[in-house]
Formats: sequence, structure tokens, C-alpha cells
Amino acid sequence: MHRRFIVNSHMAVSKQFEIDWKSVGRRLREIRGFDANQALFADELGVSQGQLSRYEQGRSEIGAAVLLRLARKSGKTIEWLLTGNDTP
Repeated sequence: MHRRFIVNSHMAVSKQFEIDWKSVGRRLREIRGFDANQALFADELGVSQGQLSRYEQGRSEIGAAVLLRLARKSGKTIEWLLTGNDTP
């Protein structure tokens, strides 16, 4: 996980996180299961098989609605899906 610190005009330091989409894709693949059918899982998430493939390869960012469906389906937090950590 990469962290970038930016100083704004009020001289307060805020954190911005860059999401490692390849790592997100690996976590998504882990949730899907290595024996599960990609097309069926994609249908359950409401995306095409091709889009799920792009997510799993880290070639496409996952939108909020899909992240929410994935979190609800898997029982994982969105924090974990994006960072691999359950704590902020």
C-alpha cells in the first residue's frame, strides 16, 4: 500500500491512499475461489465475465456499487477489499 502525504493551504497534513488494484484483484480472486466459475460469479456481482476478469487482473478499478455487493456477499469489509487490512 502506498501512502502519500500532502500539505494543504492550512498546513494540515492529510493522507491520500493509492489503491493497488492488482492486490485488490488478488483478494477478489481469493473470494471467488480458485475452483469457482468466473462467469457465474460475475453474474452474481452484476458485471460481465470480461469485466470481472479485468478486476481480477488489476486492469480496471472497481466501482463503489460493485465493492458494496462484493463486501456483502463475502462478509469482508470494503477496507479489507481495498487494502488487505480490516483497520483504518
